[in-house]
Amino acid sequence: MATRKSGTTRSSKKKPAAAKPKASSNSEELLALADFTESAYLHYSMYVILDRALPHVGDGLKPVQRRIIYAMSDLGLHANSKHKKSARTVGDVLGKFHPHGDSACYEAMVLMAQPFSYRYPLIDGQGNWGSTDDPKSFAAMRYTEARMTRYAQVLLSELGQGTVDWMPNFDGTLNEPRTLPARLPNVLLNGGSGIAVGMATDIPPHNIREVASAVIHLIDSPKATVKDLMKHINGPDYPTDAEIITPADEIRQMYETGNGSIRMRAVWKKEGGDVVITALPHQVSGSKVLEQIASQMNAKKLPLVQDLRDESDHENPVRLVIEPRSNRVNVDELMNHLFATTDLERSYRVNLNMIGLNGRPRVFNLKELIKEWIEYRMTTVTRRLQHRLDRVVDRLHILDGYLIAYLNIDEVIKIIRTEDEPKPVLMKRFKLTERQAEAILELKLRHLAKLEEMRIQGEKDELAAERDTLEKILNSKARLKTLVKKEITADAEEFGDARRSPIAQREAAKALDQSALIPAEPTTVVLSKLGWIRAAKGHDVNPVELNYRQGDGYLHSVRGRTNQTLICLDSTGRAYGLAAHSLPSARSLGEPVSSGLKPPAGATFNGVMMGGEDTQYLLSTNQGYGFVARLGDMITKTKAGKAVIRAGGAVETLTPAPVSSMEDGWVAVATSAGRLLVFELSELPELAKGKGVKLFNVPKKDFESGEEKVVGCAVFEEGDKLLIHSGKRVLTLKPKDIDNYVGERARRGLMLPKGYRQVARIDVDPAS
Repeated sequence: MATRKSGTTRSSKKKPAAAKPKASSNSEELLALADFTESAYLHYSMYVILDRALPHVGDGLKPVQRRIIYAMSDLGLHANSKHKKSARTVGDVLGKFHPHGDSACYEAMVLMAQPFSYRYPLIDGQGNWGSTDDPKSFAAMRYTEARMTRYAQVLLSELGQGTVDWMPNFDGTLNEPRTLPARLPNVLLNGGSGIAVGMATDIPPHNIREVASAVIHLIDSPKATVKDLMKHINGPDYPTDAEIITPADEIRQMYETGNGSIRMRAVWKKEGGDVVITALPHQVSGSKVLEQIASQMNAKKLPLVQDLRDESDHENPVRLVIEPRSNRVNVDELMNHLFATTDLERSYRVNLNMIGLNGRPRVFNLKELIKEWIEYRMTTVTRRLQHRLDRVVDRLHILDGYLIAYLNIDEVIKIIRTEDEPKPVLMKRFKLTERQAEAILELKLRHLAKLEEMRIQGEKDELAAERDTLEKILNSKARLKTLVKKEITADAEEFGDARRSPIAQREAAKALDQSALIPAEPTTVVLSKLGWIRAAKGHDVNPVELNYRQGDGYLHSVRGRTNQTLICLDSTGRAYGLAAHSLPSARSLGEPVSSGLKPPAGATFNGVMMGGEDTQYLLSTNQGYGFVARLGDMITKTKAGKAVIRAGGAVETLTPAPVSSMEDGWVAVATSAGRLLVFELSELPELAKGKGVKLFNVPKKDFESGEEKVVGCAVFEEGDKLLIHSGKRVLTLKPKDIDNYVGERARRGLMLPKGYRQVARIDVDPAS
């Protein structure tokens, strides 16, 4: 395929494919579509890179920003002038220098006026210029007014002094500056961001005093390293009081390579029991942060927070109040969680990509950037001094002619009156140059006073002294450097301020797991015989006295905290994890444990356990085997559970018994035949899973026939009582009675008294 340039029509005679068509006014050049597309896209890319997206290292401005500032200067909108409508400025920019959309131009203007977006705003706005919550909520340009700030003079004060090159505007009717003669490295002070074709830039803002100090240090010590410069520039300085928490070595690496990231964190304090946020990261909206926290609360993922309030006002631009649910909430952990899950902590990309003095884009490190700007500044000051010297020399030349004229005033007047062409006569008679003769002829009559000769001589002496000073500076690099340093120091004193973004050492934020987010409130979990489960607030509940469904009744209960994991044990020896805070209230009849779980067919639930990971329980089966296990080894998130103790078929698990001390504990084992055996808990092993060891010797034939099996195991300590439940009767065994049943593990034990041999379960009555 081929494409052709638009214009006149192509000649009807076609050339051979190998021959090039001759260029003529009546013919057009044929281009391959790939070549045409490549060329067009390359031109577009370079235009976007150089004329739209990237700032220049000299003045730190993109073309649209530079044109806005220059147009406002052209309109006389200086810091001490009256504000004018923004539409007037935008109209001048579009009509004279920047033929693009008015909305994009106005948005660029708004950005330079927002004190929360620019570290050192260039425009002083009047009206609605947006807010931190919604930077794009600014009013239309027909409503707002603007003028330049005092800081803008850093970019403009030397503009008319021969310091920069000029170029024609888009239609060739006017001239505009290629760059502005910045007296400070604005590219570092205000930074900037932009996306070009194939590249982007993200330059953070910095503090004037720190940057000025680093520039002066590099002028004095050209071999200084980035590490040396960082003794002056601690890091970026955003227009917010939020903390920079990026480690120092990462900041140094960022400055050495020109790429990296900066992490900022909100500043907060405690007021009573509330958390008050007083500063947010750069360009973070307080309303969005509250929305993020509220969404977690609505999703029941943040029960630690009870209420949110936005108390921001004119005196306190940022004041967000978070009210914890109770005074038991660890506020530091709560804020650490919010830093990890909301915009209260935010990371900013850094890419020091800009257009250098050679007109090409590149990524600079900190030293290269400052060194390039120093070169730009030295050139600018040299051009300013040379421009002034040329004007001084020219003025001295004219003053020399004036003095000759005053010394010969009568003859000069006579020549002017009598000669038709007085200029060549004056030049010949008094050996004047054409410039001097022209100046004498344009001299006004009122300047022929007697005192004028003295004034001219005085002006000549002053200019001669200034000429000598300028020549000394221009002929000495040391004097030139000294002048540049003095001017930078003066500007830093005039426009500098204290650092706003403190640099702090903080640990990385980490989101809390679900259990940590749940308040640790006391709860009692109750399991019924038919496998229905519920939770009651507090530990004062008597689970036996709760209401149960017809045909159902109390089986087992456990006391714990709402932030702990509940472990349910089924008859096959599998353990299942449930969130205690998600259980139905004890005011209801509960819900089946199996809902949401996948236990084996025919399995029933025989017990519940709660505590920390190191909490121990005695697990046992009706066959008389068991061991001590940690809760941490039983925790699982799978719905199918985790095999813990070996059971199945006729072998079923018993209700687990909590273990408080392996050294001081005792185990009581009761069987359906009315036998009871007591032995030391230390005789049992601690296992993660398995069958365990024999606790009680149940004859195999009796177990298989169903004549005898273990019905309960209890763990108790010295001084506790044992309660043997047999039908509706309860046998209380005091410590002296228990001694009668003490024996070795895996024995048969002794028979219980008559009337108590139909054992249903065994409980412990702790010593008071």
